Amino acid sequence: MRKIEHIGIAVKDLEVSNALFEKLFGAAPYKFEEVESEGVKTSFFMNGPNKIELLEATNPESPIAKFLEKKGEGIHHIAFDVEDITAEIARLQNEGFIVLNETPKKGADNKLVAFLHPKGTNGVLIELCQEITA
Repeated sequence: MRKIEHIGIAVKDLEVSNALFEKLFGAAPYKFEEVESEGVKTSFFMNGPNKIELLEATNPESPIAKFLEKKGEGIHHIAFDVEDITAEIARLQNEGFIVLNETPKKGADNKLVAFLHPKGTNGVLIELCQEITA
């Protein structure tokens, strides 16, 4: 893991939250994206070198909808940039972590992603991210 890639925040209403974070950071989101496979709409903000992703559920069965129902709005995950996501998944499995998706999948912001189960990471959902280059 090379660095924190972004912090994901689950929100009930992306439009309302975009306005709030725009005031907070003094800048508009630089990107909007929908990831149909995950049932989520996202927006991305830069704050200095740090990236914040806001996530709104697009259907009641999505992981974000379930998170909001259980915990309410707030930090959903911390994502880490990795050079080789497949190797990192194997390394973490060998260390005893539970990987929720052993095969990386396409996520937002031109990334391949995989998640570690929060039961093995002190309750924090960890996302691994690798830039898609081809």
